[in-house]
Amino acid sequence: MDIEILNIAANTKNNKKIKNFTHKSKNKNPLCGDEVEISLIVKNQKISDIGYEGKSCIYCQASASLLSKVSVNKSLKKINELSNFVGKFFQNTNQEFTKEWKQLDKLFKKKNISRKECILLPFKTLAKALKS
Repeated sequence: MDIEILNIAANTKNNKKIKNFTHKSKNKNPLCGDEVEISLIVKNQKISDIGYEGKSCIYCQASASLLSKVSVNKSLKKINELSNFVGKFFQNTNQEFTKEWKQLDKLFKKKNISRKECILLPFKTLAKALKS
């Protein structure tokens, strides 16, 4: 187990329920049973607050933690671009994150490809929430 993944998952600042959310979604990984629920507040086409909850593995928790951290104050357009990028990341691991998303390099590594679905679940859940 990568100690850096454990440290990322341990940051639970945004592991919370948003009461007055504008968008919300829940998703389950049918392969392993991970569950994630994301709620957020969108104002002026930007994410002003985000929270996540779930029962999931350490990779999924780390992904939700990082995603929530980088999403606050980002435009919906930027978040959609990020979701598209990460969705294709494990097909071509030679891609690099821009400076804006560089923190995600800690999780999106070739060696984590076997945990791809766990890592992508929070991103898929956020994208689903934004579509509703």
